[in-house]
Amino acid sequence: MKAVIYCRVSTEKEAQETSLARQEEELVKLADNKGMEIVSVIREQASGYELNRDGIFDMLDLFKAKEADVLLIQDETRLGRGNAKIALFHVVLKEGVKIYTLSHDGELELSDSDAMVIQIVGIVEEYQRKLHNLKIKRGMLRAVGNGYRPQKNLKNQRNSTGRERKEVPIEEIIKLRSNGLTFAEIAATLRGFGYDVSKATVNRRFLEHYQITQENQS
Repeated sequence: MKAVIYCRVSTEKEAQETSLARQEEELVKLADNKGMEIVSVIREQASGYELNRDGIFDMLDLFKAKEADVLLIQDETRLGRGNAKIALFHVVLKEGVKIYTLSHDGELELSDSDAMVIQIVGIVEEYQRKLHNLKIKRGMLRAVGNGYRPQKNLKNQRNSTGRERKEVPIEEIIKLRSNGLTFAEIAATLRGFGYDVSKATVNRRFLEHYQITQENQS
């Protein structure tokens, strides 16, 4: 197993450097005892209630890249506190990462309340995904119902690697907008047909086209 050691203290007082060093030393011993390879040691001084921590993002990048599959922490409060702790537990465990702590001398055992909250968060995420997919479907059906015919208007539908497929089709944006779709619905509809486009991009391209049209008419 490949492990990331994460050490944290809440203040920047020099006295806390001793705590960071002690956490690292004890976690290195835990890794040795469990036969783990340490790929990174992250030390930072920040509030546990704060999610915006450089060390956290570095840690998550390693897990997402599958460069490590175990997180070593002194105890669960070192990862975070309050809602931040629950959020980080959820993200880390969703990556298939095991969490080991000194306080458990092994793999972390979540409390019943924490486990229940994380389960609820997972259920909510699943329903958010379903709602997102339904929104795309509804946008496509609404566009087709208003006369939009993608088989006539979109190019390279079967060519998933074609460059033209990735371009934002301004003509289709204008047509869908004239049919009464919102920018979010237009983006969802185009994504359903293979265009990698966001609501912000659709909005920006539409405004750019409008400005150019106005300039040409003046």
